[in-house]
Amino acid sequence: MTGIRKDDADAITEINITPMVDVVLVLLVIFMATAPLLSRRALSVQLPKSARAERAATETVRVELNAKGEIVYEGQKLALADLERELKRLIELQPATHVALAADEKRPYGDIVTVLDTIKGSGVKRIGLEARPR
Repeated sequence: MTGIRKDDADAITEINITPMVDVVLVLLVIFMATAPLLSRRALSVQLPKSARAERAATETVRVELNAKGEIVYEGQKLALADLERELKRLIELQPATHVALAADEKRPYGDIVTVLDTIKGSGVKRIGLEARPR
């Protein structure tokens, strides 16, 4: 024998990171799937209930009309004129953009129609109204 023990020859010299990568990817998928649900719970809009409500597409821009009558576009409060300007800019970049309007159930119908008219006036072709399932 040359003085090399069998234990020394079989020593692990590398760290196998495959299990760690698998765990990180699973956590990433879980966070990506639950992030939209967490942001939706933080809303102060009480949507009306509908028996045939559908979930919005993932590429949808969200416009909210809350109980106070404030218009919220992608998390920021805007006036009607500012909303129209922002949507026009977005339509120039992405003409096939979908817009989902989430209006509080306590808002008068006229307020909702005014916001819808502003959205249509900005050039948006695909508009949906959000509702909660019963």
